[in-house]
Formats: sequence, structure tokens, C-alpha cells
Amino acid sequence: MCRPEPGRGRGGAFEGDHEHDAGRRAKAGRASTAAGEPARGGKTYPATTNNLVEGEVEYARNPPTNGNHSPTWQNCGFYSEPIDKKTAVHSLDHGVVWITYRPGLPADQIEQLRPYGDEEYVIVSPYPDLPAPVVATAWRNQIHLEGPNDPRLREFVDEFRISELTPLSGNRCVGGIGQPDA
Repeated sequence: MCRPEPGRGRGGAFEGDHEHDAGRRAKAGRASTAAGEPARGGKTYPATTNNLVEGEVEYARNPPTNGNHSPTWQNCGFYSEPIDKKTAVHSLDHGVVWITYRPGLPADQIEQLRPYGDEEYVIVSPYPDLPAPVVATAWRNQIHLEGPNDPRLREFVDEFRISELTPLSGNRCVGGIGQPDA
């Protein structure tokens, strides 16, 4: 499990409210490699609305890459049960990479994904009806993968976690909802 720095949350971001100020976009001491282009085979989608909303939200992609979302974000970590896509999209807005896998993925492959949940600004969860066995999603970016051993997964996480392309990159990854698996 990630150990937070003093005065910072598990994701390394300063603890505080959900303000849209440039100071909150700090990279939490990490260098970004994001150059605005997705990992090989990934796709970048156009910007859409980015509002906090109550109720249902229709998304153009599955899993969603951006758009309106819940006022509450999802806590980072590994989940063995599906999570609410509206809270996950809010986390994407904070610079999180959301790794989803088909619920029927073999157990040994799920275990290969589990360590990603211990990394800063990463959520791992099952997601029904995925277009590929594993899908990595960041704000406006997504890549479909045949499994956890694909080296593009690591490239994607390193490229888009806490990216300058994300509206509120560096905001909290804790203090939201959800209890990741131990």
C-alpha cells in the first residue's frame, strides 16, 4: 500500500477541497512523460463537458474516458468488485489511471494487475462488457489490451498518471468513496 507523504493523501496530492486552481495541479514530485499522445495503439478522444452532476450520466465510451461526473471521486486502489463509473470519471479528472478488466479474466492475470492498485493515482477494478480483456483509461485517453503482460499497460500508466492533460491533475486520490481491497 502506498505510504502518503506528511500532509498529503495516499495519491500524493495535497489534502483539501475540490478547487480548480493551478496550484492543485502539481505533479506531486513526479515527472510527467505525457506528450499528449497515447501509448502505441491507444486513442485520444475529444474534450467534452466536465461538470459535477447528480443522477445518471450518458457516456460515449465504455468505460468512459471523460465528461460530467459525480461530485465524489473514487478512492484509489484495487477493487475486486465493479465501481461506479461516475465516481471513476471524477478520479480520472484528478489524474488517475483506471485499469479495468473483464470479470471473467483468469485469476492469475487479475493477480498481475493487483500491484498497480498499490501505485499512486491508479484504480484497478472489474468492468462488465469490456471491449478487450484489459482496458486502461486516463482523462480523454484509452488503450485496449489483450492482457496484463502487454508492456503498453506500464507505458500508459507512466505516461498519463498525473498528466498535464487532466483538468485537475494532482487533486486527491483519497477522501472519496470506496474501500479498496487489502
